[in-house]
Amino acid sequence: MTSTDTRTLWRRAQHGWPERFPLVQFPNAPLIVALVASVVGAVSSGSLHDVARAVFYLALGIWAYEELARGTTWLRRLMGAGFLIYLVVRLSQSLA
Repeated sequence: MTSTDTRTLWRRAQHGWPERFPLVQFPNAPLIVALVASVVGAVSSGSLHDVARAVFYLALGIWAYEELARGTTWLRRLMGAGFLIYLVVRLSQSLA
């Protein structure tokens, strides 16, 4: 595979599928960070678990805000709003 093919594949993955109403696309940086932090938090304990959990919530919040503000479709914006509500509920439960 040449570098041109790789760049074309990357652009297609970032744009999403299906082309007219993208539902699936390659995860962006905040979502990748949230997923990695979630896995680290699940397999760790102590302060590493706490840090990983904080990074998960922060990265997921950034991702959700980006989807809500700049989502390519109404469904992606709705998903962003839903995850922001989820984060507010989870964090309020943690503080209570």
